[in-house]
Amino acid sequence: MDNQLQTIVQSSGLDKIKADFILQQFQDYFKIAGEWELKAKSIVVTDESQTTDMEMARVGRLFLKEKRVAIEKARKSLKEQALREGKAIDGIANVLKALIVPIEEYLDKQEHFAENKAKEEAERKRIEEEQKAEEERIRQEKIIMLHNERKQIVLPYLSWWDGNLASANLGELSEEDFKNIVSGLKLNKEEYDKKQEEIRFENEKLKIEKEKAELERKKLEEENRKEREKLETEKKVIEDKARKDKEEAERFAREEKEKQEAEKRAIEEKARQEIEKQAAAIEIEKSKARLAIIEADAREQKLREEAEKAKQELANQKEMKCPYCQKTFFA
Repeated sequence: MDNQLQTIVQSSGLDKIKADFILQQFQDYFKIAGEWELKAKSIVVTDESQTTDMEMARVGRLFLKEKRVAIEKARKSLKEQALREGKAIDGIANVLKALIVPIEEYLDKQEHFAENKAKEEAERKRIEEEQKAEEERIRQEKIIMLHNERKQIVLPYLSWWDGNLASANLGELSEEDFKNIVSGLKLNKEEYDKKQEEIRFENEKLKIEKEKAELERKKLEEENRKEREKLETEKKVIEDKARKDKEEAERFAREEKEKQEAEKRAIEEKARQEIEKQAAAIEIEKSKARLAIIEADAREQKLREEAEKAKQELANQKEMKCPYCQKTFFA
C-alpha cells in the first residue's frame, strides 16, 4: 500500500516537500485500509446466530466510515489550499504580465517598424482602391438611372432613332447632347407626321375615286347580271324544248323497241313450244322403244331360263330298263 501511494505521488510531478506532506496526510489511512482488508475477510456470516460476527462487522464498518469521512475532509482541505495557492500565483502572474506586455509590444513595434509601415501603406492603398471602386459603382448606378430616365423620354421617338437603343448608353451623354438628340427626334417625327398626313390625304382621295369606280363596277355588273339572266331564260326555254323533243323521240324509240322485242319473244316462245312438243314426241317414242327392248330382253331371258331348266332336268334323269319288258326309260 505504501509503495502504491508513493508511486501515485511521484507520478504527479509534485516537488518533494509537497509530495512528502501529502504522503504524511494519507499514509496512515493506507495502513488502516490494509489491516481491515484482512479483518473483513475473516468475518464470514452464514447464520443468524452469529451475532458476535455481525457486531464485529458493524464496528468495522463504522470505523471505516469514520476514516473515509476523515479522508474526504483531508482531501477538501488540501485542495482548497491548492486552489488558494493557484489564485495567488495567477494574481502575481497577471500583475507581472501587465507590466511586461506593454513593453514587449512596444519593442515588437520597434523591431517590425518597416514591416508594419509596409502593411499600413498596403492597407491605405486597399482602402483607397475600395473607395474608388465604390465611387465608380455609384457613378455607374447614376449613369444607369439617368439612362433609364432618358430612355423613357426617347421611347415615343424610337422609330426615328438611327442607332440601337439597347446598346446606346444615354446616361453618359451630356445634357446638351441629349437635348440635341431629342430635338432631332422630335423634328424627324414632325416631318414623318407631315408626310403621313399627305399620304392620308392621298389615300382619302384614292378611296373616293375607288368608291366611285366601285359604284360604276357594280352598275356594270348589275347590267351584265340582267343580260345573263335574260340569256339564261332563253337558253332554258330552248333546252326545255330540246329536252322534250328528245324525251318524245326516246319514248317512241323505246315503244318501238319494246314492240319488236315482244314480237320476237312471241316467235321465240312459239318455236320453243314446238321444239318442246317434238322433243316430247321423240322422247315418248324413245321410251316405247326402250320398253320394247326391255320386254324382248325379258322374254329372251325367260326362254334361256326355261331351256336351261329343261336341260338341267334332262341331265338329272337316269336311264333305266324295265325288268319285265326290257324297255329303256328315264326316271
